[in-house]
Amino acid sequence: MPRALWKGAISFGLINIPVELYAAEKHDDLDFTMLDKRDLAPVGYKRYNKKNGKEVAWDNIVKGYEYEDGQYVLLSDEDLRRANVEATQSIDIQAFVDADQVPITYYEQPYYLAPLKAGNKAYALLRETLRKSGKMAIAKIVIRTRQHIAAVMPFGNILNLITLRYPAELKAPDDLQIPGGARQSGVTAREVEMAQSLVDSMSTEWNPDDFHDTYRDDVLALVQKKIKSRQTHAVAEADSSHAEPSRGGAQVIDLMALLKKSIAGKQSGKGARDAQGADQDDEKSVKPASRAAPKRKTGKTAAGGKAKAAARAPAAKKTGRTATRPAARTLRSA
Repeated sequence: MPRALWKGAISFGLINIPVELYAAEKHDDLDFTMLDKRDLAPVGYKRYNKKNGKEVAWDNIVKGYEYEDGQYVLLSDEDLRRANVEATQSIDIQAFVDADQVPITYYEQPYYLAPLKAGNKAYALLRETLRKSGKMAIAKIVIRTRQHIAAVMPFGNILNLITLRYPAELKAPDDLQIPGGARQSGVTAREVEMAQSLVDSMSTEWNPDDFHDTYRDDVLALVQKKIKSRQTHAVAEADSSHAEPSRGGAQVIDLMALLKKSIAGKQSGKGARDAQGADQDDEKSVKPASRAAPKRKTGKTAAGGKAKAAARAPAAKKTGRTATRPAARTLRSA
């Protein structure tokens, strides 16, 4: 049974659908272990205290936000949740748009949404409504410590949630050398016609099972060849542990009543969130203090006397440049 990454509720109008969020992406990369070529010992990643060099256990690691150079505010997981409880436990639908309106470059990470038992009917209602209308929902969701915009859409009998990139995260293609239209690029009508014929001859129904990573197969074949030729080495492996995901929940009440109230609220000019008292557009944000330039102590190296001055007086003590204590930068996100 897969482990839920997040628990909360889909919220739109006065409707709350309790759901769980599951990863929909599986990385099937070849798992190579880094080894020290001198003795084939595994090379691992170590969480260590940069001040004393000692390893730090997970239980002793806290999150620190650096608001000035070397100055931190400590934040626990509970602090992050309490910053906006509703935002961390809700997939808050902001609008419904045509499914083909969002450019593919905005799509980021896919997830599956599965209903909790109390949300089966409401889950099916949202899924069928989206399917019939050809729309997808645009929502806000907080995953770990970041708020995402996301698209919620049906795929078969399941609701997919796909996080979307913010516009500022996409680079403008202004500096790329892109050919112009057919006339500017010298493409003839005959060439387009021939290319279209090739496309038609290669056209088929989409079947994802027709595709797989052939390069991975070739690398694994090479691995098997080395095993058969006894080119193998014994290496000790280390165990790893995983943290438990956060949990939340919500209850579902009469759907028709809530739908009627939501529609009536919209028609009377009142937003559904006003009825709930949870206006997501007035989200509070904490602006960190501006980074102040660190003040560093400086000292001047004493000038050495000339040879004749040294003959008249004892040798002067040399003073080195005053050492500046390095800023503590050991508090990082776990």
